[in-house]
Amino acid sequence: MADKTKTTNRRGHDVLRDPLLNKGSAFTVEERDALQLVGLLPPGYNTLDQQADRAFQILAAIDEPLVKYRELSSLQDRNEHLFFRILMDHLKDLMPIVYTPTVGLATQKFSEVFQRSRGVWITPADRGRIKSVLEMGAEGRDIRLTVVTDNESILGIGDQGAGGMAISIGKLALYTAGAGIHPASTLPVSLDVGTNNESLLENESYLGWTSTRMTGSAYDDLVEEFVSAFHELFPGALIQWEDFRKDNALNILDRYKDRVLSFNDDIQGTGAVTLAGILSALRKKGEPLTEQRIVILGAGAAGLGIARQIGAALQLEGVNELHRHIGVLDSGGLLVADREFRDAYKTELAWPTQAAQELGLAGGASLEAVIEKFKPSVLVGTSGQTGAFTQSLIETMASNVAEPVIMPLSNPTAKAEGRPADIIAWTDGRACIATGSPFDPVSHNGREIHIGQGNNVFIFPALGLGALLSQATKVTNGMITRTAQVLAQQVSAEELESGLLYPNVDRLREVTVASATAVYEQAYEDGVASAERVADAAALVRDSMWWPDYPTYV
Repeated sequence: MADKTKTTNRRGHDVLRDPLLNKGSAFTVEERDALQLVGLLPPGYNTLDQQADRAFQILAAIDEPLVKYRELSSLQDRNEHLFFRILMDHLKDLMPIVYTPTVGLATQKFSEVFQRSRGVWITPADRGRIKSVLEMGAEGRDIRLTVVTDNESILGIGDQGAGGMAISIGKLALYTAGAGIHPASTLPVSLDVGTNNESLLENESYLGWTSTRMTGSAYDDLVEEFVSAFHELFPGALIQWEDFRKDNALNILDRYKDRVLSFNDDIQGTGAVTLAGILSALRKKGEPLTEQRIVILGAGAAGLGIARQIGAALQLEGVNELHRHIGVLDSGGLLVADREFRDAYKTELAWPTQAAQELGLAGGASLEAVIEKFKPSVLVGTSGQTGAFTQSLIETMASNVAEPVIMPLSNPTAKAEGRPADIIAWTDGRACIATGSPFDPVSHNGREIHIGQGNNVFIFPALGLGALLSQATKVTNGMITRTAQVLAQQVSAEELESGLLYPNVDRLREVTVASATAVYEQAYEDGVASAERVADAAALVRDSMWWPDYPTYV
C-alpha cells in the first residue's frame, strides 16, 4: 500500500527538512508552486526510479561498511521514501549495513558518527515528565510501534550506552522493509540510564547520560513511568524490548507481557528463529522434532529463549520430559539441579540430578563430555565464545549423527562459535548449518553450500504486524511458536538443497505475509484479538503493507 495523496501545511524549507515529506528532485512543477519550493531546487525533475539508481550507485562505490552506514543514515534523515526504496530493492546487500554486523560498529562509534537525532531519549532527568517527552518526540503522529532499549547488552558487545539507539533505529527500518509498517507510525526509544562502560564515560565526545547505570527501584520506576505513559498516549501500540541485560529483560518481560502488547526480541524472537532453523533442517532430514537431542551452549537471554521455544514445540508434540531432549550449558558447564545458580531462571533449564547421573554426567560437565555422552543431533551456540565449536568436538558429534545440525549464532561475526567452512570440512559436508552473522557460501567437493543467517528479521516484523492487525491485547506463546513453524515451511525445496535453513532474504516480504497471516489467525485462536476477524487474512496483511512510492501533494 503506497501513499496516494498527502496534504501538508508546511511550506518551503520546512517541507525539504522533513524526511517523510521531502521528495527532492521528484517534486513536480505543480507541487513546487503549491509548496513554495520554486527556486529551492534545481529545475530538473527526476522520478523515484532515477533517484534510487543514482543513490545506489553512490553506495556501491563505497567500500568501507561504516561509511556506507553513514551514507544510508544520512539518506534516511533526508528522504525516507527514497531510503526505504533502496533498502527494499537491495535488501540482501544492505541489511548487513543497516543491521548485523555493521550496526554493531556504528553502535560502538555512535558519538563519532552521530549526524542527526532520531527517536526519543529518556534519561533519569526526565522522571516525572516522560509522558510529555514522548508527546514531543511523536510530534502528533499516531505511533503504533516502538523498539525500546536501555543499551546494556548489545549484539555480543555489551554495554554501549547511548549507541544502543542505532539498534532501535535499525530494527524499525527492518519492520518497514519487511512488514510494511509505515515509518510515520514507528518510534525508536532509548532509556538512557547511564553506562558502566568506562571508555565511554572517559570519552569527552560521548553523547549519552554521563553517569554509571541507574539500578534497583529507581530503574524499575523509570521503566514503569515509561510504560504507563506510552500505553496512555498510544493504546494498543506494540512495545518491542531490545538489548536489555538478561535479568532486566526477564523481569520486564514478565512484568508487562500481560499488561501491554509487548515482547522481547532477544528472548522470544531469537527462540523462534532458532526453532524455525531446526525445523527446516528436520524437513530436509525427514525427521521429527521429538527424536532430537539438542544442546545449547550459552544460558543468557538468547539461550533461555531458544530452550523455551523448543520446549514449547516439543510439548505441543506431547513431550513432557524436556530434559531428555534439551541440555543447556553456561560458562560453568552443564546446568544440572545439583548446581547452585545465581540466576534463578536457570533452574528451569537444569536437568534433574538423576537424569544427568544416568548418562555419567553431573552439574558443570564440559561441552565435550556432553557431546560424547548425550550424543546431540543439534548444537546451538549463543555463548559469544569465539571458536568454542572445536574440530574434535564437531568430529565427535558427526561420528554419532549422520547429518548434525550446527548453529553458531553468536554475533558479531568475530564472536561466532565456529566458522561454516571449518564445520563443513570437519563433517565432510554433512552438517546442516545456520549462523547468526552473514557468511559467504562454502565450496566442498564441487558443491557450493549456502549458509543461512538465523536473523530475527524473519520473525519480529511478522509477529508485530500480525499482532497489530488483530489488535491483540498480548503476544502469546502460541503466536510466537506459530511464526516459527510457518517460517520453516517457507523455505523452498531449492533453498534447502542449496544448504539454506532460512529463506533468501530477498523474499522477506513474501515470507512475512505468510507468517503475519498465521500470527493474525493464532491471535483469534488464543482469544487475545479484539479486531473484527476478516475471512481473507492474507489479503488484509498484503493490503496493509506500506510501499515507498511518493505521494502526490494536494
